[in-house]
Amino acid sequence: MTERRLSAAPATPVAAGGPALLLIAHGSRDPRHAAAVAALVPLLHRLRPHLDVATAYLDHCAPRIPQVVERLDGAAIAVPLLLNRAFHAKHDIPAALRTVGADLPLADVLGPSPLLLAALDRRLAEAAPELASPAARARTGVVLAAAGSSDPAADAVTRAVAAEWRRTRGWAAVEVAYASAGGPRVPDAVAALRRAPAVERVAVSPYLLAPGLLPDRIAQAATEAAADVLADVLAPTPELARLLLTRYDEARAAAGITIRTPTRTPRALTA
Repeated sequence: MTERRLSAAPATPVAAGGPALLLIAHGSRDPRHAAAVAALVPLLHRLRPHLDVATAYLDHCAPRIPQVVERLDGAAIAVPLLLNRAFHAKHDIPAALRTVGADLPLADVLGPSPLLLAALDRRLAEAAPELASPAARARTGVVLAAAGSSDPAADAVTRAVAAEWRRTRGWAAVEVAYASAGGPRVPDAVAALRRAPAVERVAVSPYLLAPGLLPDRIAQAATEAAADVLADVLAPTPELARLLLTRYDEARAAAGITIRTPTRTPRALTA
């Protein structure tokens, strides 16, 4: 699975550290969601110490996009904390930026990417350390439990991620399940894997970024289906932080923005 590349515009130098990274998350009434998003900021600063990072939410959480954009004075690149190009990426975020007159470079969504596969591997190995072994993976079937979407293209990308994950990481089998939209549910996927001859144990891996209603729904379904292993959501992981910076850099290059040598300390803009 290869990263998507964006063509670069003519370069325009900017101040040390470059434009801020405006991380746009969906938001949730569950306080664990914002906590997981906030935990990404120090990971980003560890990788890019001189980069200013701001966080805004589409819904439920503060600060919202208008509050943050007003403080940035247009010197930012918006990076959606989204896995697929579904409704939020295609419509909600661009509309929210237009509403406040923010003509910011907008990075691509996170998936697909090999870094997401690495983050999925990390979470499963944290839940069951033996799954770091190729021999153990060859006997394990995994349910890739996604939110699901009304956009068929987004669900097709999730299925492609599952196929690539099995092919490149050596799992015995990978089945896709959805927590909200139509399609197979976690118990259906667990049952299908139990019937696969090569599968000796079944793990459930949420293909979701932060805690909330849907991850809890997946966890409950995995328990009821007697899955052997349940992994955590993807945020915060180092792989996810690296991927956010990759998308930031791609959008910065496409906008023709170069960065001079940093000379100052980072300034966190999160509220």
